Amino acid sequence: MSLEAPDTTETDEVPEPTPDELAALLGDLVIDRDDHLNAPGFVIRPDAVQETLSTLKEQAGYDHLSLVTAQEYENRYESIYHLKKFDDPTQEVSVVVPADKDDPVSESGEAVFRTADWHEREAYDLIGIEYDDHPDLRRILLPETWQGHPLSMDYDKDRPQIATLPEHANPLEDHHHDSESDTMFLNIGPHHPATHGVLHLKTILDGEQVIDVEPDIGYLHRCEEQMAQSGTYRHQIMPYPDRWDYISAGLLNEWAYARAAEDLADIEVPEYAQVIRTMGAEMCRIAAHMLALATFALDVNGDFTATFMYAINDRERVQDLLEDLTGQRLMFNYFRLGGVVWDLPEPRGEFFSKTRDFLDQLPGSVEEYHDLVTANEIFQMRTIDTGILPPEVAKNYGATGPVARGSGVDYDLRRDDPYGYYDELDWDVVTEDGCDNYSRLLVRMREVEESAKIIEQCVDLLEDWPEDERNIQANVPRTLRPDDDTEIYRAVEAAKGELGIYMRADGTDKPARFKIRSPCFSNLQTLPEMANGEYIPDVIAALGSLDIVLGEVDR
Repeated sequence: MSLEAPDTTETDEVPEPTPDELAALLGDLVIDRDDHLNAPGFVIRPDAVQETLSTLKEQAGYDHLSLVTAQEYENRYESIYHLKKFDDPTQEVSVVVPADKDDPVSESGEAVFRTADWHEREAYDLIGIEYDDHPDLRRILLPETWQGHPLSMDYDKDRPQIATLPEHANPLEDHHHDSESDTMFLNIGPHHPATHGVLHLKTILDGEQVIDVEPDIGYLHRCEEQMAQSGTYRHQIMPYPDRWDYISAGLLNEWAYARAAEDLADIEVPEYAQVIRTMGAEMCRIAAHMLALATFALDVNGDFTATFMYAINDRERVQDLLEDLTGQRLMFNYFRLGGVVWDLPEPRGEFFSKTRDFLDQLPGSVEEYHDLVTANEIFQMRTIDTGILPPEVAKNYGATGPVARGSGVDYDLRRDDPYGYYDELDWDVVTEDGCDNYSRLLVRMREVEESAKIIEQCVDLLEDWPEDERNIQANVPRTLRPDDDTEIYRAVEAAKGELGIYMRADGTDKPARFKIRSPCFSNLQTLPEMANGEYIPDVIAALGSLDIVLGEVDR
């Protein structure tokens, strides 16, 4: 049985299957139903994960494993596989896998979706669920010597921990050594230059070629999810999102939480506030992409004085606008559930004029970056046809944002799962088919121009908005207590890809489970696919093209 329509053209839409049709497709695999606000949920046996995921992927078209959420209840453990379609992310389904309280073992989904590798390792590390047949089940954020699982109910936070230093040896030698090769183990990081944060790349060389790269993360883990679970929906969670991708995507991060919480609590944001949110989010996107361009040129060309400082200068002009709007330059804390904290700065005309001045000079800057970077012969030699990431591989790893769109994957939540004011504006989703380091940069540079188009339209709307209709916030109760056992997953298109939030309510004013879907976390998994067979300089270029921020990878 297949739920895909047999004869569809590019303009035809595959109808969304009903929950009953999905239940019929899965048959005896389903043992119960557990619907979430965003998607139908199907409870399955812990030994039927691969068969269930494979059926939904191959026969129903759910080809995007967006997130794996793990949590512990009083009587069981539970994994949730959040599935979407790259062609239509509004079609969602949740696969709920309970595991025994005394022996939390569940089948791994890695054989169906490669991205499940890291997600399940994190669930094992922080919650304690073991995934049978997982290819490499070990801790991912905490040291191997760590005692206990920090998000489990019986975790003893006062227990002393000793993180031992491993012996100075090649930990991957057994996997890559034979009589005909001469392998060498090379540590790249954990230091900031060339690794975009405290990232450790365990690299195996055969001669001068890379035959394996293993990203080692967790050095910056701050348990942001647990801190959010300790805060109230209404007041205490919103300051945290700014600190995930702390370098440039504050408002985009805030919107991810706001969208999830507003849908959870059935809050409708005023149209005027949606326009302000959309404008501010695109300013953050430009700031993020300018930093990505600057650091990528530094990685590849070593170009600090020209490209890096030019791009930082344009980024600073955006930061000035965001400071005028929010009062802050980095940790904005400007969004509120139901809208924004205050209206545009006064005098409004001065803010609009300053914004238009920036937009007027931006095309000239972008053209100059093309002259300095994309037209540079050395840069082209370093980036064209290196770091290849085929589109199906990108999808299998759950890659999103410019990383996926640089491989021709036409996926953007602003258009495909509309929120804010995006569906009322004229703009285009940018894709490139090169699948290489060069294409990923081109996507970001072209997206800067699309963001400028969006901002200009928002300014036009805000200038003419009637004064007596400038509602910046909905009427939100002082204390929010969503119904017990209500679950939701919502996402936005952040600068680096799909940034999503899963929350489960327990009837109190704090979430019982708060899970962050980081685009950088999933995108970084693709690095070995891009780096194997390349040379060391190409690894640095590939890593730079991913535009990761370790604060968001580790959370």
